[in-house]
Amino acid sequence: MSSGVAKCSSFRFPPVFAIFRTMLQSLRIRNIAIVEDVAVEFGDGLNVITGETGAGKSVIVGALNLILGDRADKSLIRSGADQCAVEAVFTAPPRGLLDDFGLADGEDGPLIIRRQFNANGTGKVFINDSPATVQSLKRVGDLLVDMHGPHDHQSLLSREFQMDLLDAFGEHDKSSRAYKDAYQRWQQLQRDRAALAEDGRDPAQEIEFLQFQVREIEDAKLADLDEAELQAEHNRVANAARILELADVIHAVLAGDESSAFSALVAAQKPLADLAAIAPEASAWKDEAASVAVQLQELDRSVTNFAGRIDADPQRLQFLDDRLATLHKLKRKYGGSLADVLAFRAKSKERLRFLETRGERATQLDAEITKAVAQIEQHGCELRKLRQAASKKLAAAITKELRDLGFAHGSFDVTLSDTATPAPSGLDEIEFAFAPNVGEPTRPLRQIASSGEMSRVMLAVKVVLAAHDKIPVLVFDEIDANVGGEMGKAVGEKLQVVADKRQVICITHLPQVAAQGACHFVVTKTVRDGRTSADIAPVAEKERAEELARMLGGRDLTSVTLKHAEEMLVKAGKRKR
Repeated sequence: MSSGVAKCSSFRFPPVFAIFRTMLQSLRIRNIAIVEDVAVEFGDGLNVITGETGAGKSVIVGALNLILGDRADKSLIRSGADQCAVEAVFTAPPRGLLDDFGLADGEDGPLIIRRQFNANGTGKVFINDSPATVQSLKRVGDLLVDMHGPHDHQSLLSREFQMDLLDAFGEHDKSSRAYKDAYQRWQQLQRDRAALAEDGRDPAQEIEFLQFQVREIEDAKLADLDEAELQAEHNRVANAARILELADVIHAVLAGDESSAFSALVAAQKPLADLAAIAPEASAWKDEAASVAVQLQELDRSVTNFAGRIDADPQRLQFLDDRLATLHKLKRKYGGSLADVLAFRAKSKERLRFLETRGERATQLDAEITKAVAQIEQHGCELRKLRQAASKKLAAAITKELRDLGFAHGSFDVTLSDTATPAPSGLDEIEFAFAPNVGEPTRPLRQIASSGEMSRVMLAVKVVLAAHDKIPVLVFDEIDANVGGEMGKAVGEKLQVVADKRQVICITHLPQVAAQGACHFVVTKTVRDGRTSADIAPVAEKERAEELARMLGGRDLTSVTLKHAEEMLVKAGKRKR
């Protein structure tokens, strides 16, 4: 496969007002499915991708999904390769986009995302050359690219999704956040109150037992106790008689009488002095003997002083026995060490305080819950007023777009009703409804069977929200699925409307849509050296007309289909007569 860059041949710099608009500048794919190595540079506005069924268009979408944090699987790796990789470059990313992730934002440069996946199941993610997690990648991707596939219109059936759309259209961020904060606080207070009520133990009995345990530990006065010193003193007092006996023996041997070591060293001083007079080197021995004698005196004093401090009082021994017995008993009951016993006391006191103030805390929580409910009601009602006003405008705007998409007499409705209890999104329930034909009542979207109708409804919603949506890149994978050819031109024109405010990448099977693109790429499949590979290349002028002709009439080009294709490009303003 060619590793050259497929660049939009009709690439143009965006108009002055959009120069700093975020866009997907390039995408490189290596060793994914039937793609060996391909790179493509997208343009501003509407980019269309076409190709025969099975040519590899889905690989483009799969690669984008990997960049956006989708799950990777080693089955994606091209046969014979040990690794696959995708790299995407976004120009002019929103300032501060990566601050929450602790990643460098490139100092106003491009945002480069790379993802690698190995055959052994390991993978790596890099954002601007900094290692990142797949979770971070997904969060960043959600802020950059909105992917919409042929089955994603099912999300329109979700009431949560519908409410998000209404709030995005009405720009209710501040009011919605205020409500959600109040709701979350109410939920936490409810959990705290339930925890008080659900504690099955008898408070009075538990309080009495905890008081006994705390008192037992505190009466032992263990706070300043050194267990090692207590044990050492007990050993000394318990062995006082033997210690004094041994101290006497040591004193006698060291310096106690004429036969002691000290006396012997003193006696050696005269002969050592005489020897030094004959042999000068012996003078050092005399000094050494004197030094040893001094050390023996110091050692004797240390032993004598130690013996003098020994308390042989039986009452002291009994006190120490009692202290150790108390400590061992508490360690058996409350922990394996003195630190464990003290930690148990602290925990018990904390629990005791909790129980003793339980009634007061319950009263306080009840008061806080009442205030929280009032806050929910206040913010919920404020949000409801905003939503009611926005719902009429949203319904009218979507109805207008739907009429341009073939529903000349269709009407769209956004209905709000009260919830039975406060919900995470507010005090309202929402229902999107649609009547495709004149004289028919509006029905909830979930009752619309036609996927073609649903696709056009979704496109109408995207067009309306394009001015409000903060996501800069929209990807439509066969948004025109199940849409008849006669509606293709209208769908393409609507995609152009969206592309005026966002970069749009659209994979399409309709020539009427493809003709509207500012940049047109064709995915083809070839066999080289017994291997199948997918290529993507930009087309313009004659090649583009031929691709539209193929889409109109199949591989066998005729003068009729080619002329029709050229006329489509002229009408779309992509070619001069």
